[in-house]
Amino acid sequence: MNAREIQIEIFKKMTPEQKLKLSMSLYWSARRLKASWLRQQHPDWTDEQVQNKVTEIFKNART
Repeated sequence: MNAREIQIEIFKKMTPEQKLKLSMSLYWSARRLKASWLRQQHPDWTDEQVQNKVTEIFKNART
């Protein structure tokens, strides 16, 4: 069994609540990573500017 198959089996055994918690955790981690990157690119920006840009980016995100 390869890593992907193992991961799929783990996901199949998760409850809907566990899947939701995992997806929310991944979402907020992605937002924090984007904010960190923006701070590196724009060290002069305020926290409010960074958060506004993160919100804009995620609002316009496509899958």
